[in-house]
Amino acid sequence: MLKATVAALTGALLLGAAVPALAKDKTIAVSWKTFQEERWKTDEAAIKAAVTAAGNKYVSTDAQGSAEKQAKDIEGLITQKVDVIVIVAYDSDAILPSIKAARDAGIKTMAYDVQFEDPSALYITFDNIGVGRLMAKEVQKVKPAGNYAFIKGDKGDPNATFLFKGIMEVLGDAIKAGKIKNSCETFTDGWKPDNAQKNMEQCLTSTGNKIDAVVSENDGMASGVVAALKAQGMDGSVAVSGQDGDLAAINRVALGTQTVSIWKDATQLGKKAGELANMIADGTAIDKLPGVTKFNLGKKGVEMNSILLEPTTITKDTLDVAIKAGHITKEKACAGVKAGSVKACG
Repeated sequence: MLKATVAALTGALLLGAAVPALAKDKTIAVSWKTFQEERWKTDEAAIKAAVTAAGNKYVSTDAQGSAEKQAKDIEGLITQKVDVIVIVAYDSDAILPSIKAARDAGIKTMAYDVQFEDPSALYITFDNIGVGRLMAKEVQKVKPAGNYAFIKGDKGDPNATFLFKGIMEVLGDAIKAGKIKNSCETFTDGWKPDNAQKNMEQCLTSTGNKIDAVVSENDGMASGVVAALKAQGMDGSVAVSGQDGDLAAINRVALGTQTVSIWKDATQLGKKAGELANMIADGTAIDKLPGVTKFNLGKKGVEMNSILLEPTTITKDTLDVAIKAGHITKEKACAGVKAGSVKACG
């Protein structure tokens, strides 16, 4: 009977159903690297809902873009004797002593969306290498040849490297063949839109505005890229990528100033993370969690137990996917769009 119950629980979680966790009165903590980015509020709502639905307590801290503050935040959570700490790392290397401290205190950790390389932790995210591939494919469809700019994320965030790996898997051959020229390539401190705008402005200056496509590694930076292009009267004529499914980015896709946003449904990821955190708090071994696979593509090659979810491509042709899912209203997605120019907008 017990085996049947466990099997039913496992099967339901794999299907994404809302499953009441066995743990009760446990404390699940989340250490956020910053709450400045739009998407984290969506993630938090989903995590919190899953945790509290199981009868557990949710607490959180905001590192406000500081590795030092994040270390102090986690030290405080260890003192509180929480059961699981879900961590969005600001700096994947600087966080490692904090992970060890948590492990030494008997507290389990999860690397949420941003990898830190510790084999004792669960790494849960969307397939970011796959996200890079999808962005590059959509941009290449629109601009199969020409001068490309690559606006990468923060140098200290492994996701910037994972994304670029996927991007180069798609575009590498065309670059080697000379069809695509890598005209500009730069990391962007903190993934900040203002820094991305400055990077793009410098790229336009150095190339005399001769840019055909920009592979921006997220939507926030894409907003800065589009602002730089708009100042030169180039918005809408240059292909631009992004990812995260930011509401403003989806509207830019509809307007034609951004080519694609790869939507990583934060509600789906947060819900899954919350459910798994409940299971871990209840004593389920990380390598026994449903759907877990091995991941060793970080810069240090540390093998981790991971769960990778599949993202969704949002272009003008697939805009209705985000609308029908309730991620964005039709009014917001289609604001300012010329009637008849986008099917989903009417």
